[in-house]
Amino acid sequence: MPRHGKALVAVSVVLVAGVAGAGAHVWRDVPSGQGTRTSAPARVRTATVTRTDLSDSRTLPGTLGFGTPHALKGTGQGVVTLLPEPGARAVRGKALYRIDDRPVPVLFGDTPVFRTLAKTGVRGHDVSVLADNLRALGYETGPAVGSRNTGDGGDGEEFTPALAAALKRWQSDTGQTATGTLAPGQAVVLPGPVRVDTVQAQPGDPADGTLLTYTLAAKTVTVALEATEAGTVKAGGSAAVTLPDGRTIRGTVKSLGRTIQGGSAEESAQQTGPATIDVTVVPDRATDVRSLDAAAVQVRFDTTTRKGVLAVPVGALVALREGGYALQRPDGTLIAVTTGMFAGGLVEVSGTGVSAGVKVVTAS
Repeated sequence: MPRHGKALVAVSVVLVAGVAGAGAHVWRDVPSGQGTRTSAPARVRTATVTRTDLSDSRTLPGTLGFGTPHALKGTGQGVVTLLPEPGARAVRGKALYRIDDRPVPVLFGDTPVFRTLAKTGVRGHDVSVLADNLRALGYETGPAVGSRNTGDGGDGEEFTPALAAALKRWQSDTGQTATGTLAPGQAVVLPGPVRVDTVQAQPGDPADGTLLTYTLAAKTVTVALEATEAGTVKAGGSAAVTLPDGRTIRGTVKSLGRTIQGGSAEESAQQTGPATIDVTVVPDRATDVRSLDAAAVQVRFDTTTRKGVLAVPVGALVALREGGYALQRPDGTLIAVTTGMFAGGLVEVSGTGVSAGVKVVTAS
């Protein structure tokens, strides 16, 4: 009679020393099923299952500098008589240059002086800019009449007698002709305390030409990111910037550009690369880049983060022939696991019997 016994079906597994990377693979035939015991080698390298945070990141080249220069064109009549030096900072209420030997002070805002403010009762966002700056400089402008917020779609503030009186006091205090009126060319409106990048004009030039270019006052890092990857980087997210001297500093993503560069049919024919957008990163501490004005840097973005997950070295994964993965205990027992994120040589794992502190065999 034929002998009857319990059939033991063997399947092959592979000890993965480098999933998502190079490494050796050790094939074994072991019985399938969770909790199966294999013959463990006399000496094995082990790792401990740990609870940690995993971050998926990507590193891209970037440029440290003051950002894209913007041209400043003068308005009004007259002749340029004095210009600032490159590197000078614009200060609210202070003269940036002189026309016909008269100081042209700086106002911060988003609406230029496009008309003469002389008649009380007129409203506009240019009036709001004037009023906001006089208040910031400490002048009493009286109760605001109209909308102060230039972004709410309103008509802006009203040029009141109290505002005209405050304007006249400020003009007198800063060496301007104290008229209580403001005409184009008598003040320059800038987006903030910008830095003079280059001087384009010279004394004797007409006042209505391009006078200078300016940049942000703070140093930033600009990174060209493929437009198809724009969703992986978020404004307000963190970044790590590696400087030429090897130091790595922390930064914050300030903005993602809205203009796509390259990628057109004509440019594709010239093989200029994929379409990109500019990502602006601001160092968290300005002192970290105080000694540099411009430099090539490397920027690492953490695109996805998994907090408080169980993880093991990638080399601890055992790939099963029938699909899926397992971990092997030092005694040879296999524990079936589900994998998650791979990052930094670690892999997220979960499954019955997997907990922090468990020892597993690893090939790396």
